[in-house]
Amino acid sequence: MATDWGERFAELLDGHLELPEKGRVLYLGSGTGSHALALQARAGEKIALVGIDENEESLELARAKTSTVKDRAEFHQGKLDDLDLLDNEFDCVIGDGSLVSPQRIPRMLGEMVRVAAPNAKVALSLPTASSFGEFFSIYWEALRNCGPDHEQDVEGLITELPTISEVEQAAQQAGLDKIDSWCQIEEFDYESGEEFLNSPLIADFLMHGWLASLNEEDRKKVSDEIARIINEERHEAEFALTVKATLVVGRKAHAH
Repeated sequence: MATDWGERFAELLDGHLELPEKGRVLYLGSGTGSHALALQARAGEKIALVGIDENEESLELARAKTSTVKDRAEFHQGKLDDLDLLDNEFDCVIGDGSLVSPQRIPRMLGEMVRVAAPNAKVALSLPTASSFGEFFSIYWEALRNCGPDHEQDVEGLITELPTISEVEQAAQQAGLDKIDSWCQIEEFDYESGEEFLNSPLIADFLMHGWLASLNEEDRKKVSDEIARIINEERHEAEFALTVKATLVVGRKAHAH
C-alpha cells in the first residue's frame, strides 16, 4: 500500500518541509517507517526521530528496518489523536493523516500542536474535499440500483472530507501561525472493477469506511454492483480514482 498511497503524500511533504538542523522530530502515522527513516538519513545524526503508529505489524517492520541502519530513530505504538507524550517536547512534528478518518483529524492536529515546542514547525498531510469523486458517483448509483436506502450516506462521505481552508482554520485554532498549504491531484488507475475492489488500499482501508453503514449482505450486493458499473462505464479504459493530496504546514505560536 505504501507504493500506491503513502509515497504520494511523502513526496508532497519532501517538497515543502525543511527539517530543523538538530533536535527531536515526531512522525505520527509513520507506518512501516520507510519515509521516516529516509527523513532521518537526510537530516543526519543531529536529529533524533520518533515514529508513532497504531498498527503493531507496521511497527514491527519499521523496527526491523532500524536494525540495519545506525540512525537515531525509534518507533512506538500509540493513538494518533491521544498521545502519551509531554507538552512542548518536539522541534518538528509531522503527521500523516492520509489513512486517518476525517472525524479524528482535528484531535490529531491538536495533539501535534500540543507536543510541539514553541516555534516548531507542524506539518499535516491528508486527502481533502473533492477526493474520490469518481467512486462516490458510482457508489450512489450502485446503492440506488440495489435497493438499500442509503444514498444520503454518500453525501455524508463527500462532505466529511475537509476543504483546504477548513484544515487551515483548524490549524489556526489549534495554535499555529504562518500557515501555508499545498495540494496536488494524484491518480490511481485500475484495469477493472474487480482490481479496484481487491486492491489493498481499497479493500483493507477505504472501503471499510465507505460501506460502514451497510449490513454484510448489502455490502456484498453493492460491491458487486460497483464492479459491474465500473466495468460497464470504463469502455476498455482504466478506471481512475483521483485524490486531492494536501499538505498544511504552520509554526507553533506559543507554549502549550
